[in-house]
Amino acid sequence: MSTSRTRITSPADIGLVIQQARLARGLSQTALAEQLGLSQRSVSEIESGKPTIYMRKVFDLLRATGVELSADLPLDE
Repeated sequence: MSTSRTRITSPADIGLVIQQARLARGLSQTALAEQLGLSQRSVSEIESGKPTIYMRKVFDLLRATGVELSADLPLDE
């Protein structure tokens, strides 16, 4: 299986990466939420990239310290 590397620069990017990884594993939002002890709504909000004050601060910290995040996503073949 091949992968694609993508830079993560925003809450929306994290949401998309999580959504793609969840789908690649055949999990529903509800199943993932149950595994993590979260509500399905929480998973949905994270996947939609809903920015929270904490998430904005994390990205401020990353930018201020020069740290970059990236993810390897599996590609459908």
